[in-house]
Amino acid sequence: MSRQTTEPRTEDPGEPGDSGGPAPGSAEPPPRRRRRLLPWKHRRDLTPEQLRRRRLVTRGLTGTCLVCTGWLGWSVGQALTYPGKDSTTARLAEWARDHELGFVVDKLEDVQYKLHPPKVGGDLPADALARMQATQPAVPTPAHLPSQPLVPLHAPLHPPVSPALPGEGVYRTLATAHGEPIVQGTYVRPDGDHTSYEAAVAWISGKHSRFQLHPGFREPGGTFDVPPTVPEGQRTGLVATWNGGFRITDGGSRGGFYLDGRTAGELRDGAASEVFYRDGSMRIGVWGRDVTMTPEVVGVRQCLELMVDDGRVVPDIGNDSKWGVSDQSRMFVPRSGVGVTAEGDIVMVVGQALSARTLAELMQRAGAVRAMPLDMNRAWPSFMSYDGTRTPSNPKPSNILDFEDPPDRYYTRATRDFVAVYAR
Repeated sequence: MSRQTTEPRTEDPGEPGDSGGPAPGSAEPPPRRRRRLLPWKHRRDLTPEQLRRRRLVTRGLTGTCLVCTGWLGWSVGQALTYPGKDSTTARLAEWARDHELGFVVDKLEDVQYKLHPPKVGGDLPADALARMQATQPAVPTPAHLPSQPLVPLHAPLHPPVSPALPGEGVYRTLATAHGEPIVQGTYVRPDGDHTSYEAAVAWISGKHSRFQLHPGFREPGGTFDVPPTVPEGQRTGLVATWNGGFRITDGGSRGGFYLDGRTAGELRDGAASEVFYRDGSMRIGVWGRDVTMTPEVVGVRQCLELMVDDGRVVPDIGNDSKWGVSDQSRMFVPRSGVGVTAEGDIVMVVGQALSARTLAELMQRAGAVRAMPLDMNRAWPSFMSYDGTRTPSNPKPSNILDFEDPPDRYYTRATRDFVAVYAR
């Protein structure tokens, strides 16, 4: 074996592999020990007491992380599996708002809108155009009824876009009672820019209808005598339903909810209010001015402020702080609103691409003298009519426009409050 392989190798102290010891006979001081690039000391540098404390801290942090992760998984799991027909997106958004993360949801909605704004121009899709054109010819009056119907079909609504498409603004029957079209509806394009979208306008005879406010089991939550659904056995005569407004529990509605003697939130003077009476009638107005608490009031649903007052769109309809978060009042998104005519009939508007202003203008066009916003975004606006011709005890629901939830959403437990309408 050669000398080269048997002699130990002497490394230069300055080389990267230096072990830290001086060369034999060198007068240079030993270099400092290289410090570990860690935020804590190595185990070998700790005393037994420090090691014990580190183990306790590590176990505590690990346990806390496991508990937090488990709670988060359980909480989100609860949100994804509660009863009802809300979409996964809606459930996650509700969970975030329940846990003080509403600002995150709002910001994500803003980003989503900027990335995918509604289309400008274009034509209606074929299914929307067919729905608009599906008007009805005049129905002969049966001999045993008066020659003049008690509830005639409305004259066409003047559409916002000209020239009108075939069937645009023409009312058709959505639900009948005693042979009378007490629920009617029509379709229009919402404005001259968003011509590939539809808005729907519904009209309900106040004289021939009873109105009932229902709670949602999560919004406003709590226990009420009225169920959060239209259950079997209570569907005879049902002709329409529509959604509630902004959330009560997080203050988004800027008002309260009252039903059969119980209040959620706080009824606020100046708030736009749907008010329900013991005789089945309803009114819409400013709480404390047009409507107040009386022994005949059984339900109140408040949401923001009036958009239409005394037959005119309110002057500050362009004030973002009144109709949503940040600039959401100017976004053209799914929205809903409800109003009352001078005759006491109810008009309800839902649309696929509406701003606060175009929603208000449509309710005014439909004849509302006072009107208020309800909810917005794809998960919540809805208007359903019901056909009890074949099965009066279980009428068939139909969406006036297609949103996330199916037409039978109120035949199961509803997350949020809603209004049910029955024929008198």
